[in-house]
Amino acid sequence: MGDPSSRGVSGPRSPARRVLALWCPDWPASAAGAAADLAPDVPVAVLHANRVVACSAAARRSGVRRGMRNRQAQAACPKMVLAGSDAGRDGQWYEPIVAAVTEVVPTVEVLRPGLLVIPLTATLCRHLGDEQAIAERLTDVIGACGAEASAGVADEMFTAVLAARRGQCVEPGGDAAWLAPLPIAELAVESAFGGHERTELVDLLRRLGITTIGAFAGFPIRDVATRFTADAVAAHRLANAVPDRGPVGGRIQEDLLIEYDCDPPIDRVDAAAFVGRRLADELHRRLAAMSVCCTRLTVEAVTQLGQRHTRTCRAVAPLTADDIACRVRWQLDGWLTGGRGTHGQRPDSPIALLRIDPVEVIDSGAMHYTLSGHGLPESESDGERARAVLARVQGLLGGDAVKIPVLSGGRGPSDQVRLVTLGEDSVPHHDRSAPWPGRLPQPSPATLAEAAVAVLDPDGDPVRVSARGAFSAEPALVVGHRTWSVRWWAGPWPTGLDGTARAQVLLDDTRALLLHYRSEHWIVEGIYE
Repeated sequence: MGDPSSRGVSGPRSPARRVLALWCPDWPASAAGAAADLAPDVPVAVLHANRVVACSAAARRSGVRRGMRNRQAQAACPKMVLAGSDAGRDGQWYEPIVAAVTEVVPTVEVLRPGLLVIPLTATLCRHLGDEQAIAERLTDVIGACGAEASAGVADEMFTAVLAARRGQCVEPGGDAAWLAPLPIAELAVESAFGGHERTELVDLLRRLGITTIGAFAGFPIRDVATRFTADAVAAHRLANAVPDRGPVGGRIQEDLLIEYDCDPPIDRVDAAAFVGRRLADELHRRLAAMSVCCTRLTVEAVTQLGQRHTRTCRAVAPLTADDIACRVRWQLDGWLTGGRGTHGQRPDSPIALLRIDPVEVIDSGAMHYTLSGHGLPESESDGERARAVLARVQGLLGGDAVKIPVLSGGRGPSDQVRLVTLGEDSVPHHDRSAPWPGRLPQPSPATLAEAAVAVLDPDGDPVRVSARGAFSAEPALVVGHRTWSVRWWAGPWPTGLDGTARAQVLLDDTRALLLHYRSEHWIVEGIYE
């Protein structure tokens, strides 16, 4: 963590908003090695889809790197022990570490096995000292559990996590400046913030010449939102250190709290897994009934003698019933088994009460899947769930009531989407790979529309498109239900031999319109938000 004087830390601090992150490097590999009872110097690699997703320090010294294919990694280190990716195993072996940390600080949030965050409250600083003292004490606690850890402190959670990977403390108010010189690839290194799904965005930004987080942060948010995906907007907020929630927030809706009196009390992992599945299904039904999704969950267990065990986990994507059941299982598994050889503490008696508390939910309408060419989520599992739901709605409302979009060929945005009834052949009207001269370039409008407007020149006369594909006069006003001034325009671009054309105009309220001129009238075809 460095000398506190170099960071302006001279004593206990009472920060308005500070976060401490504790990161255990290569945790999946560490957990796999612990599960196999391997010595720390034995090289270990964890594989998923035939590629290395984590490796130990010993494996890296032999040349193994994340992303390598299995065969390539084995060629670099023939004596390396291979293990499959297992989130349950990672969570189970991480549980004793979390238990040890919670003996020192009361509020801990596990972002994923191997990474946790702690709010540095004024009370905590008064009792345990300044940021450096707290960080050193907790890294020692983790070290006593047989694991290596690095600490980082910052105003925002994302910055603190990146700082932890470097063992640094970021000055209060300096998150954005600290992030600015980091490579753009840092936006994709941490899965707890959706990083692994951001690789394509990072590659695209690199090709555009954007190599640092600060360069990306300098773009106006409106430009990012109109040119990239929703994930890019989230990444842009992280790059600018936009204030977000702190670790472990408050309660929200009591109706979502699930409590279960265990009769008989639970003292076995298989019984805990069975009950966890029941509670997960019940919680998921309540969430669905309220049209919300859970992104942060607290699992609490109470023994017959009153001992409490509480853990909070956070997810990037909304938790499904399977996700909730898995988190209940691996958290209780680690507690009931006492960490299997680590410094975990077993419960003093069988579990008498289980409580599942969704401490953070979002409106399900805010979640949107990326559609493939068949109008359904690209992920196979998500696609199957989406099909099942749509088929049920179709059965209730009738065969033609449910339609899915199919990307098609065409010049305009309305031409490039075809709606077909669910179950019918998803065949586009036109070939998307055809050249389509005069096709509207990206980005596409955020909203399609079909509204008649008048386009006027500075003298108030109608603007038309001549037979040669030019404006009769410079556009100055757009008149619909109100009148807007035109700040900028582009086009027109002929769309056929019948005098039709498209144009883009920027209004004085910062919105942009896609206009289509046909039959000597102007139609708003799309709106750029």
